Amino acid sequence: MDTPMSNSSAYGIPAILRELGIEAINHGVSLGTRFAEAHGEILPSVSPNDGAVIASVKQASREDYDMVVSKAHEAFRQWRNVPAPQRGEIVRQIGLALREKKEVLGRLVSYEMGKILQEGLGEVQEMIDICDYATGLSRMLYGMTTHSERKNHRMYEQYHPLGIVGVITAFNFPVAVWSWNAAIALVCGDTILWKPSSKVPLCAIAVQNIISGVLVRNNLPEGICNLVIGNSKDIGDVMLSDRRIPLISATGSTPMGKRVARIVGERLGRTILELGGNNAIIITPHANLELALRAVVFGALGTAGQRCTTTRRLIIHHSVYDQFCQRLIHTYRQIEKRIGHALDPSVLVGPLIDTAAVDVVRTAIGRLQKEGGNLLLGGDQPVGPVFASGCFLRPALAEVPGNIPVVKEETFGPLLYLMKYDTLEEAIFLQNDVPQGLSSAIFTENLIEAEKFLSAGGSDCGIANVNIGTSGAEIGGAFGGEKETGGGREAGSDAWKQYMRRQTNTINFGSDLPLAQGIQFDL
Repeated sequence: MDTPMSNSSAYGIPAILRELGIEAINHGVSLGTRFAEAHGEILPSVSPNDGAVIASVKQASREDYDMVVSKAHEAFRQWRNVPAPQRGEIVRQIGLALREKKEVLGRLVSYEMGKILQEGLGEVQEMIDICDYATGLSRMLYGMTTHSERKNHRMYEQYHPLGIVGVITAFNFPVAVWSWNAAIALVCGDTILWKPSSKVPLCAIAVQNIISGVLVRNNLPEGICNLVIGNSKDIGDVMLSDRRIPLISATGSTPMGKRVARIVGERLGRTILELGGNNAIIITPHANLELALRAVVFGALGTAGQRCTTTRRLIIHHSVYDQFCQRLIHTYRQIEKRIGHALDPSVLVGPLIDTAAVDVVRTAIGRLQKEGGNLLLGGDQPVGPVFASGCFLRPALAEVPGNIPVVKEETFGPLLYLMKYDTLEEAIFLQNDVPQGLSSAIFTENLIEAEKFLSAGGSDCGIANVNIGTSGAEIGGAFGGEKETGGGREAGSDAWKQYMRRQTNTINFGSDLPLAQGIQFDL
């Protein structure tokens, strides 16, 4: 295809797009087994790596949306009756299809979103892992049996498919978050309606192309795995208020999540919210500093600081503060030499998603200086042909006197705040003294410190780690956070229960009709 990409051929982008079925102009409406004609406006997808238009998408109109939801509702009536292990077999095959396309899909993720190739490949591996997990889960959608107080009665509970699950994903994980929801929801008997971020629409189209073959080969109906690409006004708001969609799983900023909760809540629909994080690592005097350094650097700079689990605050004991900061500054200076195009294998920090994201970080740096902080390193934009898109930023380190106002806000980029503490109680207070509650970590080889951090009086986050960083969660655990992070849980553990409706059943196998609580009602 003919595109104006400045250096796409050097990284094999045209061949990748062909293999993934990406055309110059793509329809942003899919019914799973096929794409349908879209009638909305054209949306170009621009790579933050070089500022080039990769391809364009014709977005869904309101009429397109209504057609897709109708198909999804119709398909649900069939899909819910397919035995769960057979649904798991479909998800297993989706995982195999993703394995075959891991390299090319991972490269597209890196090129369209900007995360380095290792992270792009890792994101696709996360999709594969959740498919494996969900396949096994399809045979373990268990309910509980309990004893009745009434003679010759049995009580148990069971879980039934819920309906259409609306999945709204953010730009920073353009494919993995869809899979966390879709793989679990599919084995639970639900159908999927996916609205991806308008900043990374081609990744969604590629995924739909990959899974469509699985759906067709298994003679499945249209409407099981659906996609609508469109703006918030035409698609997003309608989706939130649509009573045909009992569950909305939304990933994004806290302001976005509050809006989702309000609109869906007005119709008493369900939500799974994965929102902002302001994640801290506590480094105690008993920490392995080498281990901590590696965790901090990846946690702060992975995905150029654009993960919800990115390490944004370091709370360091005063006795090791100077030593650790010197090592951290030295490491950051070395990494400055490895900023660049995400598909360059030598690069460790790629671009931010767009120039607006760069402006947000630079504004935060200005604020922290006015509020008493001190910029130690970075925060400026590198110069040169490689950085011509304007989306690159040198990772920044800043000393701050505790949780000043700007520190309590999530700045979505490579800006790491450093602060000192004297006692563990003070460190835990600083850790918790922000509105967000996603991920947290402590580095210590002292058992008492570790256990206090994990206790009821310790970290108030949904994720609390010891001697590993704040990012890079595995799919086997339930992923999510507290407070303004939204309270939702995705992926492993018992997160699957949110995608089903719960039912309590009582069976009378006797000849009498005793009432609960011993009530007498004689006729």
